[in-house]
Amino acid sequence: MAALLYASRLEGAAFEIVLVASNVEDAEGLKLAALEGVVTFAHSHKGHSREDQDAAMERAAIDAGADYIVLAGYMRILSQGFVERWAGRMLNIHPSLLPKYKGLDTFARAIEAGDTHAGSSVHIVTHELDAGEVLAQVRVAIAADDTPDTLAARVKIAEHQLYPRAVADYVNRGNDPDYLFQKVRALALALPETHERDSHGSPGFRVGTEKSGKFFAHFSQQHHGSQHIALLVKTGGMDELLSLVETQPEVYYKPDYYGASGWVGLILNRPNVDWDHVSDWLERSWRSCAPSRLTKLMDAADQF
Repeated sequence: MAALLYASRLEGAAFEIVLVASNVEDAEGLKLAALEGVVTFAHSHKGHSREDQDAAMERAAIDAGADYIVLAGYMRILSQGFVERWAGRMLNIHPSLLPKYKGLDTFARAIEAGDTHAGSSVHIVTHELDAGEVLAQVRVAIAADDTPDTLAARVKIAEHQLYPRAVADYVNRGNDPDYLFQKVRALALALPETHERDSHGSPGFRVGTEKSGKFFAHFSQQHHGSQHIALLVKTGGMDELLSLVETQPEVYYKPDYYGASGWVGLILNRPNVDWDHVSDWLERSWRSCAPSRLTKLMDAADQF
């Protein structure tokens, strides 16, 4: 927690800590956070159900305006409902090179197994213990005379470097063109008979054959002076395009080059992008360009 707190104070930091909360009322982390002017909250789990404890912690996080929850030594199993409500927005650090050694006594198990390296992993929290997507890892060599305690001391140093960087990378991924493009690419290429081809220096996606296919989407990375990273898709015409831009300017804009042809820009570098919405637009644009034999097949598949 201390490593995260001080990393958040560096110039250009990608995240701000708005709350430090614990189920241990005299936790040292609470004292440090209070000293540094961070809001704190304590709620003992004793005498409370897991759901009630989680509800109290969650309410404190929401009241503080948190967008993410980062677990740093919080040694409580979380209720499934709590985890599901924060799906994709809750991170944890675990002292092993996952998927190895989930649970406790990770260093003793690594030494006993004769491993050359231990380490730590930052992962997404899911309802299954230590099983979410691994975002980053750091490897730490195991010495011949290591004990679990000596190994843990070195891993802790490595963890203090790993966790702030992994959190910063994760919360800032919505501004990372490579991350956004890979998300779009996976959705676009999942549609039938699509392929990727550059157009005017930008990645694009076509439906049909390599020779005669039609573009149904373009990925725009702040082209022509735009501040947006966006997916360009086809609308029903200029009236619809202008209506979208006028009523939802935080979501849509009119691209300088493609806008004249009825293409709208769906802004991706903004908070809380709904990727189901992005997928729906890709399919709609794909349908406007795809041969009827493909749309009929998809309609038939949708009925099942």
